[in-house]
Amino acid sequence: MSKKVFTVEEIKRKIENYCVYQDRCHKEVEKKLLEYNLIPEAREYILLQLLENNFLNEERFAKSFSRGKFRIKKWGKERIVRELKLREISSYNIKTALKEIEDAEYIKTAYELADKKNNAVKELEVYKRKKKLFDFLKYKGFENQIIFEVLKAYEK
Repeated sequence: MSKKVFTVEEIKRKIENYCVYQDRCHKEVEKKLLEYNLIPEAREYILLQLLENNFLNEERFAKSFSRGKFRIKKWGKERIVRELKLREISSYNIKTALKEIEDAEYIKTAYELADKKNNAVKELEVYKRKKKLFDFLKYKGFENQIIFEVLKAYEK
């Protein structure tokens, strides 16, 4: 069974479609290009074309990634930053991406998540309950000062 052979232009179109379907970071595109066993010059050529034609834009990727992960998965900034760093996004683009998240909406989301989790937790002991809430919000990627602010609402 032999692998199908593609021309550089065919691969370029396939990768363009890959980028159009969803914003991608350089790392994802490079990984995809490796699947085609191209010589380094061909890979560089395709990457350059993608950048020049705005199929590949790291800042746009970082912004849409942070918006999506916050709005859909309710991730906090720490988790978003960690995931963007894993994708080798520059710190400048990470800072720009975090500006996509409004502070008021961010705090409101932390409170909503805490309320939802608080209703689900069966623990009756106050400190253990708070520890579970803290751990949950930390896992979601919220910063300590925000978590402590949210937990103050549960002091009775």
